[in-house]
Amino acid sequence: MSARDPRQPLYAAIWRWHFYAGLIVIPFVLLLAMTGTAYLFKPQVERWEERAFQGLPTARAVTAQEQVAAALTAFPGARFASYRLPERHGDAAMIHLVPRDGRAQRDVFVSPQGAVLGSIAPEARLMEWVKRIHGQLLLGKPGSWIVELAASWALVLLLSGLYLWWPRGRRLAGVVWPRFGGGRRLLWRDLHAVTGFWVSGLALLLLVTALPWTGVWGSAFKAARTEMGWVKGPQDWTLGGEAPAPSGDAHAAHGGAAMARSMSMAATGAPQAGLDMIVAKAEAEHLAFPVIVTPPGAPSPPGAAGVMAWTVRSDAQDRPRRTSITYDLATGRETSRDGFADDHVIDRVVGYGIAWHEGQLFGWMNQLIGVLTAIGLIVIAVSGFVIWRRRKPAGVLGAPPPAQVPARIGGVVAVLLVLAAMLPLLAISLMALCLFEWLVLPHLPRAARWLGVASRNAAAG
Repeated sequence: MSARDPRQPLYAAIWRWHFYAGLIVIPFVLLLAMTGTAYLFKPQVERWEERAFQGLPTARAVTAQEQVAAALTAFPGARFASYRLPERHGDAAMIHLVPRDGRAQRDVFVSPQGAVLGSIAPEARLMEWVKRIHGQLLLGKPGSWIVELAASWALVLLLSGLYLWWPRGRRLAGVVWPRFGGGRRLLWRDLHAVTGFWVSGLALLLLVTALPWTGVWGSAFKAARTEMGWVKGPQDWTLGGEAPAPSGDAHAAHGGAAMARSMSMAATGAPQAGLDMIVAKAEAEHLAFPVIVTPPGAPSPPGAAGVMAWTVRSDAQDRPRRTSITYDLATGRETSRDGFADDHVIDRVVGYGIAWHEGQLFGWMNQLIGVLTAIGLIVIAVSGFVIWRRRKPAGVLGAPPPAQVPARIGGVVAVLLVLAAMLPLLAISLMALCLFEWLVLPHLPRAARWLGVASRNAAAG
C-alpha cells in the first residue's frame, strides 16, 4: 500500500469547504447578480418612474419659492427639506418634505407653473426596494451581515478556484473557449471554467468595491480611516445599508430634531426668502444631475452635521463629478466649494470603486460591463450546481471525492489565510467550520458520512 500523502486531510477539508461554501453562496450570487443588474440602471428607471412629471409647458413659470409654498400647502404640517432642480427644461421640480415626526417623507413634484402634480414616498421607489434587497435582503442589519458573509466566501471561491485551476501548458480549448464536442459533462465543466476565466477579474472587482458598504468590514474601515487621519470631510457612503450618522445626532440622516428646527426657519423666516437666489446660482453652475438645494441647518450630505448656510450639491452616482457649494445665509455669497478632488485619496479610491460598482463611472459602457459580469456570475453559479448534481455520490450531500492533491495546495492555504485576516466574517465562519469538524462531527458519524467527512477511525485505518 502506497504511503498516504500527509497533505490529503487538509486538501480534503479545503475541498469540502470550497464545495459547501459554493453550494450555500449560489442562491446569494444569483440574487445579488440579478438585483445588482437592475440597480445599474437606476438613472433610467427613476427617469421612467417620474415620466408623468416631465415634458411640461414652461410658459408663466413661477419661482422656486412659490413651488415650495405650493408643496407645503398640499402637505400641511410638513417641513421643507430640499429642492431638486429639474433635470431638463420642462421637468417638474422635486421638493422633499419631512413631517414633524420625521416619518412618511415625500418627494413632491411641482410643475413650472406651481401646480402640485403628485408625490412619491422615497422608500417606496423601485430602486430603493432593489437596493434594500441587494444590500440587506430586506432583513435590516442582520441581512447586511449575511450578504457580507456571502460576498466574503464568494471571494474565497473565486480566488481559490482560479489558483487551483489556472492552466499550465493546456491548449486554448477549455481555457479560452468551451469544448462543444466532448459531451455534456465536459461542456458543463468548460462553461464553469471558461466563464470563470473571463469574468473572475471583473467579479473580484465588484466584490472588493462592495466592501466599504458592508456593516462589519465597512465599520472597521471607517475606524481605521479615522485612526490613521485619512478623513477630510464626512463619509458619503452607507454602512450596511444605513447612512453613517455622526455621534450625538442619531436622526441626522433621516430628518431629526435639528433638521426640524432649521426647516421651521426655512418655511417661515428670512432664510427661505433666499431660495430663488440660490436656485439661480445652482442653475448657473451646470452641475451633474441630481442637483439638490438644502436650506440652512439641513445635513448635507446625509450623515453630515447641519450647517447654517445654503448648500448646493450634486448627488451624481458618478462620484468624481460631485461638487458641494455653500452660500452665506444672509448675503448668498459663496463661502465654500468642495469637489471630488478635495477628498482624501482613500475616499477618492473608494468613490471611483463605488461609481464603477453602480455602473456610472463611464456611462453606458460601464453598465454593459456590469451586465456581462452579472451574466457570467449566473453562468458560473448555475454550471457549478449542475456539475455537483451530476457528480455527487448517491445518497449523500457530500462533496465529490477530491482528486490527487495538487502541488499548489500550499498557495490555496495562503490565499485562505490572507483573506481570513482581511475579512472578519470570513475568519469567524472559518473558525466555526473548524470547530464543527473537529469537535462536533466526530460524535455524529451519520451526519459526517452524509457531509462527506471521513471518520477518524476510518482515516486511521
